[in-house]
Amino acid sequence: MSKLTQSAPWQALQKESARKFDLRGKRNENYHIALEGMELDYTRHLVDDTILSHLESLAVQQDVTGWIRKMFAADAINHTENRTVLHTALRADEEAEILVDGKNVMADILATKQRLYEFADKIRSEGKIKSVINIGIGGSDLGPKMVTEALKPFHDTCMTFHFVSNIDSSHLVEALTQCEPESTLFIIASKTFTTIETLTNAETAREWLVKSLGEAAVADHFVAVSTATEKVTAFGIDPENMFGFWDWVGGRYSVWSAIGLPIILAIGPDAFEDFLSGARAMDNHFQTAPLMQNMPVVMGLLGVWYRNFLNLPVLAVLPYDQYLQYFAPYLQQLDMESNGKSIDRDGNPVDYETGPIVFGEPGTNGQHAFYQLLHQGTTVIPCDFIITHTPQHPRGDHHKILVANANAQPEALAVGRNITEADNNIYRVFPGNRPSNILNIEELTPHALGMLIALYEHKVFTQSILWNINAFDQFGVELGKEMAIKMMK
Repeated sequence: MSKLTQSAPWQALQKESARKFDLRGKRNENYHIALEGMELDYTRHLVDDTILSHLESLAVQQDVTGWIRKMFAADAINHTENRTVLHTALRADEEAEILVDGKNVMADILATKQRLYEFADKIRSEGKIKSVINIGIGGSDLGPKMVTEALKPFHDTCMTFHFVSNIDSSHLVEALTQCEPESTLFIIASKTFTTIETLTNAETAREWLVKSLGEAAVADHFVAVSTATEKVTAFGIDPENMFGFWDWVGGRYSVWSAIGLPIILAIGPDAFEDFLSGARAMDNHFQTAPLMQNMPVVMGLLGVWYRNFLNLPVLAVLPYDQYLQYFAPYLQQLDMESNGKSIDRDGNPVDYETGPIVFGEPGTNGQHAFYQLLHQGTTVIPCDFIITHTPQHPRGDHHKILVANANAQPEALAVGRNITEADNNIYRVFPGNRPSNILNIEELTPHALGMLIALYEHKVFTQSILWNINAFDQFGVELGKEMAIKMMK
């Protein structure tokens, strides 16, 4: 047994896992945490004050507070790559001092952001560009695509946005068929400018443009989010239109950086600043709130309770807002790439489970797809319901019906229906006692979305601390890539 599984809090939680709960009974209404128009309701969980106390002891033992401090202090907590982890610096207050190797990185961050804003203002004011095609993969696609879609009501431009990631040429071709060469801007997002899927798609897009407008047009219709100046220049992109970011920004944490250029083009610099300010609000909460009043920490602890002590391996993320249709795929990378690890920070194989399997779909679509399994299946799946309470497009009773469904589902999962209530029809019995969070959001604004993303970033980080693993490397993506390259030869 490892030091972690032998520890007193772990052993205490193991004993508590045999207890039975009845979510039909009285719930602790203190199980709420609120912050700036967002509220976590965790009253429908298979926990009580005793279990939460043991979870808090686990957090103290694993030094969650200390690790939070290390991340924000720019310690090299990504130990396998000897890197700091500073995506939070990208949304820090402009007056902050954040030192990496003795240098305050805020000057570089602000300079890059200013260049991005000036470029976006130029494109938006000229009005020549009608279509933007972002070519990237992983964090260079999932983040900007999710946010650009989520904030569609805040787009103040006539431009349309397309995101191409798949090496399957159909993905690119379908985007190109909706665009005209003379009014299309391509963003090639690849830090090293070597990612095979991205560069293959970029070359095909280049051929499409050159065929219509000639070689000279490349400089006016392509920009790069990269640090590889020579490769970008060789492609034909003006280095003035190249925007970099730093090795202390992991791909799945990069939406706040130049990778967010499509978002800036869509909503403008001012709204993007609101987006950053929302993340900053969650950062401040994460650093200062006591453990059991700390939204990301509590969510992280509850996830560990289910993954490790109740043996529930799956998490369903269920936003009741159509604009969040890409949020669950975004979280799949954030969570599963971060914490899908089997070696701990000390180089030892773990003897406990890490990382949930994450999936989801916006409500109410999911209700007519996989909720059958959530309610009556043999696998209990904890759920995160995300409810926005101010509709972007009020129409009749649409939002009333949506919110009623959003609140009914976690309650139905919790209380179920017994044989008497089912008129003695065994097929209509619901076991209940199925746990869930409700995240209530007043309105899905740029600020609120920034808070929501940062909440999950910090939840995932909290769980990595509890499991003593490194959330910030991703060597698991490499082997298949290497084999594919060999197979192409």
